[in-house]
Amino acid sequence: MVAQPMRRQPVWVGLGLLSIVFHLGLVFSGLVPALVARPLHMALALPWLFIYPARSRRQKVSGWVLMALGLAACLYTAWNAEALGDQYGFLEDNLQMAVGMVLLGVTLEMARRAIGWPLPLVALACLLYGFFGQYVPGQFGHPAVPLGSTLGTLTITEGGVWGSLTGVSVSVVAIFVIMGAVLNVGEAGQGFLNIAIAAAGRLRGGAGKVAVLASALFGSISGSASANAASIGAVTMPTMVRMGYPKSLAGAVEAVASSGGQIMPPLMGAGAFVMVELTGTPYTRIMAAALLPALLYFLAVWIGIDLFARRYGLKALDQDDQPSRRDVVVTLLFFLVPFGVLLQQMFIAQVTPQYAACMAILVGMLLLFLDIRFRVSLSAFTRRMSEAAIIAGRQISMIAAIIICASIVVGVLGMTGLGIKVTSVILALAQESLWPALLLTAVACLLLGMEVPTTAAYVICVAIAGPALNRLGIDLLLAHLFVFWFALLSTITPPVCGTVFIAAGIVGENWLKVAASAMRLGVGLYIIPLAMIANPQLIQLIEHPWRAVAAFVQIGVGLWGLSFAFISGHRLWLRLPAGLAGAAVCFGPALLR
Repeated sequence: MVAQPMRRQPVWVGLGLLSIVFHLGLVFSGLVPALVARPLHMALALPWLFIYPARSRRQKVSGWVLMALGLAACLYTAWNAEALGDQYGFLEDNLQMAVGMVLLGVTLEMARRAIGWPLPLVALACLLYGFFGQYVPGQFGHPAVPLGSTLGTLTITEGGVWGSLTGVSVSVVAIFVIMGAVLNVGEAGQGFLNIAIAAAGRLRGGAGKVAVLASALFGSISGSASANAASIGAVTMPTMVRMGYPKSLAGAVEAVASSGGQIMPPLMGAGAFVMVELTGTPYTRIMAAALLPALLYFLAVWIGIDLFARRYGLKALDQDDQPSRRDVVVTLLFFLVPFGVLLQQMFIAQVTPQYAACMAILVGMLLLFLDIRFRVSLSAFTRRMSEAAIIAGRQISMIAAIIICASIVVGVLGMTGLGIKVTSVILALAQESLWPALLLTAVACLLLGMEVPTTAAYVICVAIAGPALNRLGIDLLLAHLFVFWFALLSTITPPVCGTVFIAAGIVGENWLKVAASAMRLGVGLYIIPLAMIANPQLIQLIEHPWRAVAAFVQIGVGLWGLSFAFISGHRLWLRLPAGLAGAAVCFGPALLR
């Protein structure tokens, strides 16, 4: 969907601040019942999805009606949480049936207004299967279940819309979204760009390499490819064009670099926290497992830019475009202080990631009083905090809409056993062979990722294909990382490549030309997930650090060969052997087994 312009009326600032206080309060107050916290989380998201973007009279009227119905259903659930919990998923009267139907309907419409039709249609198809699957002949049917039981399991238990994924959205994702909003509205936001310019601006093709570093830093906190491309890209792409980059290449650099934010710890576009819930793996281990593959991705993009720079004679940034050393150091501090608090709390104080992020948020809020000259300004704090409140409110509601809707899919798959049946089909089609199963899973991730956001595509695909990969001997965490990476393919792969569309629009170039360059620059996105399967030690940074580093170097060399084959301007007789050698280096261990 097209991003809505930011509206800063006091009511929206107030709602954003209420959302911030609510989610921080949940972390500091301790245990709050799931059937209280999760419905209130959804209730806070409703105005941002139904009223904030409304422009026409029809949108406003329908928005108010749907918001009122949704609020009533959410508040009813939260108010009666204890009694509903004692019903064990069975709705007792017509009022509860109506509340359940309203919750499901409003959830579908929330997602539709947030991201369009595809995900709600998938969820609706699953709901219809859950309600009427007993009429499906053969192995894909399921036993008849009373309507009150099916509807109740999805709406008044800690499954369905109030499942564990929604719990992740409430208690973890929202906190990191708030942290990203607070950091990005202050001097730390400019700090990402200054640090990148200082590190890479003087190198060949410097403008593109600056975009890679800035997008990696910004994306690690924002976790959003579109936000990355729209914010960092608005600065980096015009600079690249001015420094001689073809427009198609400038757009491709930013699209590919921005997409990497969703695989770069700590946030990973909410994927890391969803992965914690689905795998039972500690957050710190997921961060460690994801780090080297993410660095490989950005290394491959860096290599590609360097090859393009040689091909087109692209030079370093002009001296006038580079910040002073003082500005770099100062803006670096605005980022390092809260980020240092986050790491200290997580790894030294040994608190939960969400509690550590809360402490970093409080420090980041204090830094909003200061500018780059360390002058204290109450008006600047008010302006920045208002902007952070609106950004946080909008992003929390967007993620809530996606995750709550995806939870319907997961709930139906678990309730009906459909996921197990689809797993059997995948294994049968692959003839119990690993690599055909991997390719089938990759195609499914690509197709689904074209229609729904990365996190939702990952959740649905891993629920269906994850068990098949586990049965073929793939480690649980490795299978989840593989699926998550391939859910990202659609960000740069036609025909639906959202990040490419945004970059092409900003730079003013045909999106197909941008996509063609992006696919060559983003070769790592296609290769690294498969290379992880061939070299599983890559994700074992904690258990076997030296083996992990050796695998990193090996795959990095292979990616250089592949990038040379796809990007360099040399003759085919040089590029073809380099590409074949690169592929052999990446997948050699699997070929030898």
